Amino acid sequence: MAILKEFKEFAVKGNVLDLAVAVIIGGAFQKIVSSLVSDIIMPIIGLLIGGLNFSQLYITLNGTQYANLAEAEKVGAPVLKYGSFLQFSLDFIIIAFAIFCIVKLINSTKKPAATPAAETPEDIQLLRQIRDSLKK
Repeated sequence: MAILKEFKEFAVKGNVLDLAVAVIIGGAFQKIVSSLVSDIIMPIIGLLIGGLNFSQLYITLNGTQYANLAEAEKVGAPVLKYGSFLQFSLDFIIIAFAIFCIVKLINSTKKPAATPAAETPEDIQLLRQIRDSLKK
């Protein structure tokens, strides 16, 4: 029973719940960004560079030429899928940029922290003490 109590205390802490929400939102956000990259951005880039489909870029390591990637994979040929790597790299850059923009937006809505007042120089403090002692 003590273990269940400890687990309950752990699970309902604010940080754990915040982390769980962040993971769920992050998973959904990843799907959105992946769709943005694969369905919108990559076709435009492919069109601009001559109709190239990045996901079909590959090199066979056995030296045999195949009509397409699916055929090479069907026969079990060793392939280096550098197009997929380019695709995932672009996904990462876009995700990182999107997160940067979101954090920047959130930070811009926060009130700036109050700057602490500058410490009064010692000579001013001494002059105030003299002034105050003369007033008495």
